[in-house]
This record gives sequence, C-alpha cells and structure tokens, in this order.
Amino acid sequence: MTKKAYTKLVHEGQYVAEVDVELVSLDEGWSPYLSLEDAYRIDEVRDALRRGDLLTATKLARVYTLTRVSA
Repeated sequence: MTKKAYTKLVHEGQYVAEVDVELVSLDEGWSPYLSLEDAYRIDEVRDALRRGDLLTATKLARVYTLTRVSA
C-alpha cells in the first residue's frame, strides 16, 4: 500500500477550494482511492461553499474567489 499527497479542487459558484487529501494505492482492486475521512472532508467543504459559510470552508481548505477576466 502506498499513499500519495494530492490536492483536490472543489468548485462551487464563485469559489474554488484546494483540499489536501491522500490517495491510497493498492496492488489489487480499484485504486487509487480516498479514505472515508478525506471524502467526508471534501463533502463538508463543498456543502460549506454552497451555504456561503466561508469560515467553515477556510478551516478545512484553502479557498479562493473566482473573478472573470474580460477580453
């Protein structure tokens, strides 16, 4: 079993969050995969961004505001 650090991007509305997770790889079955804890953290960040709860989202991830670049 090997673990690799990975940054998952979560996009909701005008925000994007970088959530640090670990990908677990095994020699058998479907891999790589997330731990249940990391999957719940991603879901919690996504839900917080949907609610506009930036305080909770920033405790779990790095949050950025997306701005449109006009041409």
